[in-house]
Amino acid sequence: MKTVPAVPLEYHGFPEDEMKARALAFYEMMKKRHSTRDFADKPVPLEVITTCLETAGRAPSGANQQPWHFVVVTDPAIKHQIRLAAEAEERAFYTERASEEWLDALAPLGTDADKTFIDRAGCLIVIFAQTYGLNEDGSRTKHYYVQESVGIAAGFLIAALHNAGLACLTHTPSPMNFLAEILGRPKNERAYINLVVGYPATDAQVPLHATHKKALAEFVSFV
Repeated sequence: MKTVPAVPLEYHGFPEDEMKARALAFYEMMKKRHSTRDFADKPVPLEVITTCLETAGRAPSGANQQPWHFVVVTDPAIKHQIRLAAEAEERAFYTERASEEWLDALAPLGTDADKTFIDRAGCLIVIFAQTYGLNEDGSRTKHYYVQESVGIAAGFLIAALHNAGLACLTHTPSPMNFLAEILGRPKNERAYINLVVGYPATDAQVPLHATHKKALAEFVSFV
């Protein structure tokens, strides 16, 4: 292995019993996480959002290039503009673009072109993937493992938001080009997820179908 400048690993170990307890406590918290489309019309603390984004920024990435950008939207007018553009794309999706097989897969979730939740939720965190980097002189830098890297960062963010007591929804209209246009993002960025974030409504619900998760034996093999 090549010798490169390095710093000591900040590792804090725990006795095995404590490891088990911490792992179980995190699992018990995360198994209560579900996406919802029922949000309260209530502002979210930006300090909490910022700290959760700091957590997302600690995610591993290909060649440590961190090929992501997060745009936090709280302005009601901008949120409404995003909602209208999203609903236009979604109407086209449900009536023209989606195959019957795709619509059948979505049916148990009850989704449709109505995106009222975009207006109601406290904020949107639009996650952009940077397909390539831009140097100060305008030249390009190739990015590696962009999809994987941004996906991991999004996972960190969702877990951090849930841990902080907020609900979220991964909204991915197709296509999502309108997000870059509305938010004025550069050409090297592509919208990855419109993460809808806020407090759940007092009567918030989760489709029963969404609570059915695979058992460990169905998605894990030990070799």
